[in-house]
Amino acid sequence: MPCASYRDIPVFTKVEMKKALFARLALVSGVTAAAAGSAMAEVPAVVTTALTALQADALTVAGIVLAAIVAVYAFKFIRKGL
Repeated sequence: MPCASYRDIPVFTKVEMKKALFARLALVSGVTAAAAGSAMAEVPAVVTTALTALQADALTVAGIVLAAIVAVYAFKFIRKGL
């Protein structure tokens, strides 16, 4: 069997290559979305309640930290101005 020369290799245009790439990307994203959708399980109500409480606590802590940062910068600004 003779070796194939470079002339025997099909040549694709840029448009054909882009179409093939987009088709592959669509296929991969579709398979990924299908796998992720089927992997979701129902979370018990206790876990949902705990996560909601945790979110509220985290927001409280974040607010306190933000207020502390603002107070430090305000103190620095006042000291610099005087």
